Amino acid sequence: MNTGPSAPTELPAAVTAAQLADLLRRVAARDSAAFATLYKQTRAKLYGVVARILTRGDLSGEVLQEVFVRIWEKAGDYDVDRGSPIAWMATIARNRALDEIRRVRPVSLEDMPEGFEPAAEDVDPLAARDRSERLTALLECLKGLDEEKREAVLLAYYRGFSREALARRLGRPVPTIKTWLRRGLAQLRDCLSS
Repeated sequence: MNTGPSAPTELPAAVTAAQLADLLRRVAARDSAAFATLYKQTRAKLYGVVARILTRGDLSGEVLQEVFVRIWEKAGDYDVDRGSPIAWMATIARNRALDEIRRVRPVSLEDMPEGFEPAAEDVDPLAARDRSERLTALLECLKGLDEEKREAVLLAYYRGFSREALARRLGRPVPTIKTWLRRGLAQLRDCLSS
């Protein structure tokens, strides 16, 4: 069974930034030979970027494939005035690896730590009371957030909105949404711990 590319072992001959920029320009024009050369010249570096973020080698190989698909699709977006070609490609690799980490994956019972017990079907009245008290505390802490931040936190963590969807809905840039969520959660954590 093929689980994607393994970690590259051979190192390509040194290639200059100008040569990489030319390869990207040709890839943008859908030159598959240029893409093959670009892959050979950069796969070890990009695999290293991905593997430092992800812990599973098979997953790193899959993500590396996706990185090169994005490079193929986005090569026309590369701007030589905004940075080196390898930095541009490494950013794509880093962002894709981070996206993979953020992705919520269902966990099977076999992957759970030893001693894990699934929740009982019977309702424990003391546990229900504890949950009710924690919910009341959370609702009180939510009142301490600014209205927009509260809405962003609730939509993200209760309704499952992505940052991009929140940015569209609230008419704010994605970095602002990220900051609101980070600060909102920190404020809630502080409130709940006091």
